[in-house]
Amino acid sequence: MGVRERKARDKQERERRIVDCARTIADSEGWAAVTTRRLANEIEYSPPVLYGHFPDGRDGIVSAVALVGFTDFTQVMREALDGAGIADRVGAFIEAYLAFAAENPATYEAMFSMRLGVQFAHDSTPAELREAFDVLVDAVGGGDHTGDHTGDAGTRAELLWSALHGMSVLTQGHRLSPGNRRRRVDALAGLFDPA
Repeated sequence: MGVRERKARDKQERERRIVDCARTIADSEGWAAVTTRRLANEIEYSPPVLYGHFPDGRDGIVSAVALVGFTDFTQVMREALDGAGIADRVGAFIEAYLAFAAENPATYEAMFSMRLGVQFAHDSTPAELREAFDVLVDAVGGGDHTGDHTGDAGTRAELLWSALHGMSVLTQGHRLSPGNRRRRVDALAGLFDPA
């Protein structure tokens, strides 16, 4: 391995450590606790090193956490869909989505609730976000994979996503009855069953 490759690998490793540290702090203490100074102290890098990797500072780090989260989300959702039978795909997707949101609250917040330097449904949308939306489209039975999800499948995917986001946020805020969870999941799956 040459010097250039080693430097690139070292840079990726530093960025991964910064992102992982930000996720850990946010999961245990919330995003308000994630500052560039705190990250620099935790991983023993100087603030200029952090800014060298993330010129936008904390906002760039939050965006990086979100992008990693979208990659993780897509993998988890694909596994849920691949492991389900035809009749259970929407239900399996719903369960996996709600579990992902509950198990990764800070990452989920970065992905869906915090202002990012990227947009959905735009020419500049990163591949990680597009792939995450593709799996939503697949869940509702659309999956033409043309990237244009403005038709029925795209609309249904947006509606499912909206319902799941609402359920996730309301559940996290203890606004929904825990005893009614199964009925909510079944009712939502029934609404979006492509059959």
